[in-house]
Amino acid sequence: MERAAAAPVIIVGEVHDNPAHHDAQAALVAHIRPAAIVFEMLTTEQAARVTPQNRNDQAMLADVLGWAESGWPDFTLYYPIFAAAPQAAIYGAAVPRDAARAAMQAGIAESFGDDASAYGLTDPLQADLQAAQEDLQQEAHCNAMPPEMLPVMVDLQRLRDAVLARETLRALDATGGPVVVITGNGHARQDWGVPAYIAGLRPDLPVFTIGQQEDGAGTPGGFDAVLSAPAVDRPDPCLQFRSKG
Repeated sequence: MERAAAAPVIIVGEVHDNPAHHDAQAALVAHIRPAAIVFEMLTTEQAARVTPQNRNDQAMLADVLGWAESGWPDFTLYYPIFAAAPQAAIYGAAVPRDAARAAMQAGIAESFGDDASAYGLTDPLQADLQAAQEDLQQEAHCNAMPPEMLPVMVDLQRLRDAVLARETLRALDATGGPVVVITGNGHARQDWGVPAYIAGLRPDLPVFTIGQQEDGAGTPGGFDAVLSAPAVDRPDPCLQFRSKG
């Protein structure tokens, strides 16, 4: 934890519905007391609704954020992270659903806007990296995704990584850091996630990455540190696809 606390940017992954992962994130935030927290789960517009008044009340903050309609796991998992650093500025880096749909039509560079080239979004991925990311998307969708959709899913993942990186750098520049980023393990991975985008723009900026496993497995991509917690008892996410077969 001390190594993480020394970095200006700390990216902490999670399995979204694992309470132990959120407990670890809250403990880390309480220890570091960051100047800013960037949430994958919030849009920029949602983050702007957070005030010193509503962040002291879990129910009020959940209501202000419209969390119940967001599709993320219960707010009781995430609220302790907000409460752990009440002085931290809150930033949102989610790509809204309508923006994601527009990106599927216009392309991710157009959706991202200025600096798309600097973030690498105007260039195709190398063939081996494209294939690896398509395989990961297919696996994540229970091998039920139509092949023609895989490049689109990879593009959207690239867009989300780039938006997270951009918002992280904005938070760092505005507050001086440290900045903690709360996101899924897939975005936190060093090889092609948010750290890679930050490194492409600011190669000398130290970034500390933490992945969170379940039962000691499941965090490919490279991290500076890896934590593990028991797996959550959850329904088989692929059951719905098999039932349609």
